[in-house]
Amino acid sequence: MNKTKPMSKPYGGWISPVTTDLIVGDTIRLGQPAITDGAIYWTEGRPQEQGRNVLVRHVAGIVVDLVPQAINVRTLAHEYGGGAYTVGKSGVFFSNVPDQQIHTLDATGTPRALTATEGLRYADAVEDTYHRRLIAVCEDHRPGNHEPLNFLAGIDLETGAITRIADGHDFFSSPCLSPDGSRLAWLTWDHPDMPWDATQLWLADIGSDGRVGEPRRVAAGIAESLFQPAWSPTGQLHVVSDRSGWWNLYRIDHDNALPLHPLSAEFGKPQWLFGMTTYGFDSNGRILCIYEQDADSHLAILDPSAQTFEEIDIPFCMMRDLHVCGEKAVFIGATPGACESVIEFDLTTRTYHILRSSSRIEADPAYTSIAQAIRYTSSNGRTAHALYYPPFNADYAGLAGERPPLLVLAHGGPTSSTDRSFKWGIQYWTSRGFAVVDVNYSGSSGYGRPYRQQLNGRWGVDDVDDAVAAALWLVDQGLVDKDRLAVRGASAGGYLALSALTFRTCFKAGASHYGIGDLEALLRETHKFESHYLFQLVGQYPEQKPLYYERSPINYTDRLSCAMILFQGGEDKVVPPDQAEAMYRSVRAKGLPVAYVLFPDEQHGFRVANNIRRCLEAELYFYGKIFGFELADVIEPVTIDNLETIAGRIIEDPHKNLRG
Repeated sequence: MNKTKPMSKPYGGWISPVTTDLIVGDTIRLGQPAITDGAIYWTEGRPQEQGRNVLVRHVAGIVVDLVPQAINVRTLAHEYGGGAYTVGKSGVFFSNVPDQQIHTLDATGTPRALTATEGLRYADAVEDTYHRRLIAVCEDHRPGNHEPLNFLAGIDLETGAITRIADGHDFFSSPCLSPDGSRLAWLTWDHPDMPWDATQLWLADIGSDGRVGEPRRVAAGIAESLFQPAWSPTGQLHVVSDRSGWWNLYRIDHDNALPLHPLSAEFGKPQWLFGMTTYGFDSNGRILCIYEQDADSHLAILDPSAQTFEEIDIPFCMMRDLHVCGEKAVFIGATPGACESVIEFDLTTRTYHILRSSSRIEADPAYTSIAQAIRYTSSNGRTAHALYYPPFNADYAGLAGERPPLLVLAHGGPTSSTDRSFKWGIQYWTSRGFAVVDVNYSGSSGYGRPYRQQLNGRWGVDDVDDAVAAALWLVDQGLVDKDRLAVRGASAGGYLALSALTFRTCFKAGASHYGIGDLEALLRETHKFESHYLFQLVGQYPEQKPLYYERSPINYTDRLSCAMILFQGGEDKVVPPDQAEAMYRSVRAKGLPVAYVLFPDEQHGFRVANNIRRCLEAELYFYGKIFGFELADVIEPVTIDNLETIAGRIIEDPHKNLRG
């Protein structure tokens, strides 16, 4: 750590060791851990390998790749994927991106395709050892369907032959077998609901011949979101339900749901991905569980027989994807000062150790900004939540009397959420002299069902108000420069950014990463999983078509008076490229500074190292030009149309109608 007096230098132009080479060259994405009696597995998304997802195995301290370079372990079911592999007694089974078939490893470790039907995608598989098959969610994209068809499939482990186990619903997830293999439970939901709105839990008996009997709906009677059905070692079915207003744990007893430990906390999460898990059973039937309160994760042991609930003292503020086997567990965890890692936890000794970090470089406290949770008042007296990161770099301080530029971050979803865990992407900005506020706006998960549903019918209004209010609260506190406020987001967060830039006058610049500019176009073009999502967030269509027009930034570019940069993947099926291109053309035609960066081979979310690097550097370059500070980094220039208008229309334009 530098112990000399910090040098005074304008905010935004500080020299930082948090480089894009560090972020993309020395980091990986960790996902979907699993644990068996003898090994621990997880996936690694490697930007350095063109975003390839690699399945790895940890045994006795040694980590090895299980798949060759030609294999990319990821499913495209629901487009977002998740649940791309499973480990059973018969081996390892996984989806491969190029063909979307299920593959397995033979005795020599060589992959071979188990399935062979083009147009089918698979996720959330579980092995039925009693009947030599996998049971998985299948998504049928073959020609002739009005939209992809989803069903539960049985996949023969010898021939790969597929049989339908259950169908008749728009979506399926989370198939799970009882310990003796005699019962199967799963979740379904139907348009227009999303899985965080209303799901159903189904249960069916399995005969000795493997036939699945007539399913019956259990824990029925009210609209609730159910998450992760799972069986205890003694064969009792459990599930997470938000019927109380919070996602809590329940035991199913004669088709009734009995609460195990009511708490104003979230034991579940919105199912954007397959395979999400927050709890598991040890060999004695105790439940190791993760729950979330006020944007922090907690780990606890719930003993149903003793009716005890004990929180475990552990330093991780973010934990996800928990799996338990016997007295061992594995999950992904992070702290405010250390990035995500694969964590092995011993239930007997209450100790943990790190198996793999997502970064080869440890965070230096001298360049690490720690999040501060804030609550503030938004429109109509609503309480909103955010995490504030002050600019921090031990080598530098801002000039006397200067306040830093602010970057307002809007997460995707919009039902996702952000947390206090260390993120290189945020430290990239704060270590250069930016203040950052990461907003858990209305509609975010982690604060109960009412807060999550607060955005229904109000998308593009209340979430935007919350982002603006966060910026203004920091201005009022004297922490940031009111004339250098920027907003950025991806996907739904990109829609928030575009809406804030179009319908509010608070921000001077912004960045949209594959954001939504036209709600009607999104409704027409997006994939099945989200094809009715806007019915909840905006309103019924076409009955409320005028509302879709009014909430679409593309229709009101005449209101824009600020600069923007847009980033887009050419293969994006969730938010197609024509959305960003239409916004770019409109802003350029108006004569405002605008840049458009297209990555032809990227999908929804960027995975390739060079593209991730280019995104960060291009956005920093853009803000440097718009806000007028000199960059310390050497960056390849970005083409910014109408850049000459900055002096007359951006920086010198009086700050009008700050409070929107």
